[in-house]
Amino acid sequence: MPKMPKQYITIQSRYKGLVKAVQNLGKAAKAAGPLNKKTSELVQIAAAAAVRSEGSVHSHARRAVAAGAKPDEVRHAIVLLTSTIGFPAVSAALSWANDVLEKK
Repeated sequence: MPKMPKQYITIQSRYKGLVKAVQNLGKAAKAAGPLNKKTSELVQIAAAAAVRSEGSVHSHARRAVAAGAKPDEVRHAIVLLTSTIGFPAVSAALSWANDVLEKK
């Protein structure tokens, strides 16, 4: 598992109950429907891009690849947003995804 961001670790150490509740909410949301893990992560990448959350794009790109998504599928999930969130936001999200996808 990749190293967690320092800010996340700080929040986790200060607010253990809150972080556990957020983690459980995520698990419950994924279990509530028929989407598989890969598709769920691609949906979450799109949402992260839409709210311009660099850390979330990084996180969900890693998780999507771990769930079997190919780099082009991750990028396509973001490119599909162009007419919805605009080219500048898509360009930024692609650069964040590439931070993960092109890391060796």
